[in-house]
Amino acid sequence: MTPQIIPKSIHGIDLESFDPDAIKVLQKLKEAGHSAYLVGGCVRDLLLKKQPKDFDISTSAKPEEIKRLFKNCILIGKRFRLAHLRFGRNKILEVSTFRSGDTENEALITRDNLWGSEEEDVLRRDFTINGLFYDCQTETIIDYVDGYVDLQSHCLKTIGQPYVRFKQDPVRMIRCLKFQARFDLNVDDETKQALVECRKEIVKSSQARILEELLKMLESGSAKSFFLLMSKFGLLEMLLPTVAHCLEHKDGAEIYNLLEQVDLYVKEGAYERLSRSFVLCSIIYTILDHHIMTHIYTKETPFHLGVVQAECHFMIEQIFKPFFHLPKKMKAKMASILTLQYKLTPLDKKPLKKPRIPKAPEFSLALDFLRFRSNIDPELFTTWKLWNSTFELAPKPRETKKRSAVRKRRRPKTNHDTPPSEHQ
Repeated sequence: MTPQIIPKSIHGIDLESFDPDAIKVLQKLKEAGHSAYLVGGCVRDLLLKKQPKDFDISTSAKPEEIKRLFKNCILIGKRFRLAHLRFGRNKILEVSTFRSGDTENEALITRDNLWGSEEEDVLRRDFTINGLFYDCQTETIIDYVDGYVDLQSHCLKTIGQPYVRFKQDPVRMIRCLKFQARFDLNVDDETKQALVECRKEIVKSSQARILEELLKMLESGSAKSFFLLMSKFGLLEMLLPTVAHCLEHKDGAEIYNLLEQVDLYVKEGAYERLSRSFVLCSIIYTILDHHIMTHIYTKETPFHLGVVQAECHFMIEQIFKPFFHLPKKMKAKMASILTLQYKLTPLDKKPLKKPRIPKAPEFSLALDFLRFRSNIDPELFTTWKLWNSTFELAPKPRETKKRSAVRKRRRPKTNHDTPPSEHQ
């Protein structure tokens, strides 16, 4: 197959738009006699006038050859053997070897370490918009799958038959809706039909990969539109049936309103102060509150926060099982944020005179969540303002030297089982 070569005069991307460390890695690989390109999300995002988060590299060099070339390299993954190049504390460049694979066999892909050519590597990727190579030496885009044309027309389609590609790796269905939500793309009819026909296949996927995709979308600024699409195509019913059921009824509007608040925070650049536990609370708070008001709370019985905390843990398990297995720390943090809502806004609605700030480390996040709620229900704004002013005046606990040192040593998390071509 002869690729289309798109020069800079047409695509308009400046070399300076890419991470300079990624350019150096490409140059070193080429000097060693290997083919190497920037690939996937970074090329796609720059063509869509977006700022890339990652700069992934694809090369003819084998993982062991990459490791010999770079001292800052570690090899990870079994299902997808990858090279991670570390720069400083927080930056990782991912380098993958060209792979080949059977693009017509419907069998679920369990391992993907069969090396191939650059053309074969493109053909086993998910969507045409992610199948573009960028050559830093010639500053050209190499297109085997008409991905450039699809990007120009805002069309989202799979590389190959969508029914087969979704069967091979059902997470691609999540990614299809992810790209549609993030970039407002038009999914072609054949791909839409395959989404409906293959939706039950999603439970065959790794829960860790799907959870990572869901969390990334909650952090993307497009969470509301993503969950609308997940509900529309029936994928949410397969993964989070309780949430899917709620979204289809009148309480669903409250969940969408909270997701909209998360999106606003992300778009305003204020997301850094939140956490993944926090954004997960946005999709279950409404369900928890309905459960407590319907089955737990009565005006005649004293209502203790210990009861709320127990119900929080119970509902988190009920909502995310049987498919998802959240880390214990994440569940504990979620339970704390949710429990504190009933400290901040007691159900007995007695007027607050002198609020006392709890020592819970998640209190500031709980206060942010109350702020989200007050943006939706203005009657809560006065309560948030009182708690917030009290919190700002309260003395903050000092961080110990030991905790500070641990925080400095903390390394960025990575997902070792995510396909190299399908990270973003």
